[in-house]
Amino acid sequence: MFRNRAALPRPTPFKALFLAVTFCLIAYTLVVIGGLVVYPPLPALIESLFSPEIVFAVELSLVTSAVSTAFCVVAAVPVAYSLARLSFPGRNLANTLFNIPLALPPLVAGVALLIFYGPSTFGKMLSASGLDVIYTPLGIVVAQFFVNLPYMVRVARSAFETINPRYEHVARTLGCTEWGAFRQITLPLAKSGLIAGLVITWSKSIGEFGAVLMLAGATRMKTETLPIALFLNMSTGDLDLAVAASVILIVISVISLAVFERYTGGRGVF
Repeated sequence: MFRNRAALPRPTPFKALFLAVTFCLIAYTLVVIGGLVVYPPLPALIESLFSPEIVFAVELSLVTSAVSTAFCVVAAVPVAYSLARLSFPGRNLANTLFNIPLALPPLVAGVALLIFYGPSTFGKMLSASGLDVIYTPLGIVVAQFFVNLPYMVRVARSAFETINPRYEHVARTLGCTEWGAFRQITLPLAKSGLIAGLVITWSKSIGEFGAVLMLAGATRMKTETLPIALFLNMSTGDLDLAVAASVILIVISVISLAVFERYTGGRGVF
């Protein structure tokens, strides 16, 4: 039987106020983002989505973000495990250093990378050997990796910290090596967290703008990722192409966040 509505508990003024603020902000967000999506006429939006420039930007964004995310995963797993499980001198300092890119504005990170791969001795050595990073697609990968590695480290570390270390100790007493316990016990248990980290890192890599702009530049049909395409077309007044790039980024963000929430269960890791 249905419960009598009169018997349902009424929210207190405190809860009602907080819920009202919450739902007002949700509505505000939906109206702002939805307004962007429905602003252009549908035929114009479809035409812009399949224009050569946007197609190139999508392809370049997918390739560079996939490569940088793969590097982030490979580098973040041992770092996150070390910070979560191992005791070593300077552990707190190392944790702080890995979090610095999180606090830096991406433009500042981009300038630092530009100096490092440009006029520095290391940058001159790379250029002399024929490996150019500045104003090339390789620079996009480097910028995405540098800025987004800390996110992958934080998510992976959170995943490792939720696993009871006793599982690894038991595996070691049963004859597993350290590598075997890590591969057969820890990694499978941390799989959901690692997948969530991979997805959110990939999404942030696709949306990276400031560091990519500084290191790789904004050259049409060369270093034009989706955020760069949005920037260039807004600068030249081509609103249809700018909105098309925005819509793609919105779709990627929504899907990525949904997957992230699915695999983390809503746990905050940032």
